[in-house]
Amino acid sequence: MDRTAKAELATMLGEVFNTSGVIVVAHYAGLRVAELQKLRKDAKQAGASVQVAKNRIAKIALEGTDVAGIAPLLQGPTLLAYSSDPIAAAKVVADFAKTNDKLVILGGASGSTALNVDGVKALAALPSLDELRAKLVGLVQAPATKIAQVVNAPAAKVARVFGAYANRDAA
Repeated sequence: MDRTAKAELATMLGEVFNTSGVIVVAHYAGLRVAELQKLRKDAKQAGASVQVAKNRIAKIALEGTDVAGIAPLLQGPTLLAYSSDPIAAAKVVADFAKTNDKLVILGGASGSTALNVDGVKALAALPSLDELRAKLVGLVQAPATKIAQVVNAPAAKVARVFGAYANRDAA
């Protein structure tokens, strides 16, 4: 890799570090190429990305960013998973690590907050942004449905009363 390519990679990583909602750092030693491709495919489907970068270039890109606290994690064969969604990358990496013991989560960052392994796993346990939106829509719709039932209930009761009087007079 020549200097220009390294500079471009450092610039790209710097943009990633500044714009990502979450960054997860993990060791990938022992993973086969097919397993790493599966991780990348899963990440892409979830709206995240997985990048293997030289630690030295990643440390240069980290300088001056809010997530500079993850620099000590960049030792050995590391990969970076990131996403704009604050949960997607953590969820993908944690799910993959459950089925493959060769992927070891080291930590990460969410915004300017550094996360340890437990923090990444706790973040992965949260519902995704889409799940939260669905729950919010459900919560908003539920009161409207109940209001419609309450408003319609008195009219139905009045109709039953009139029906009972009509049936009483007819009998």
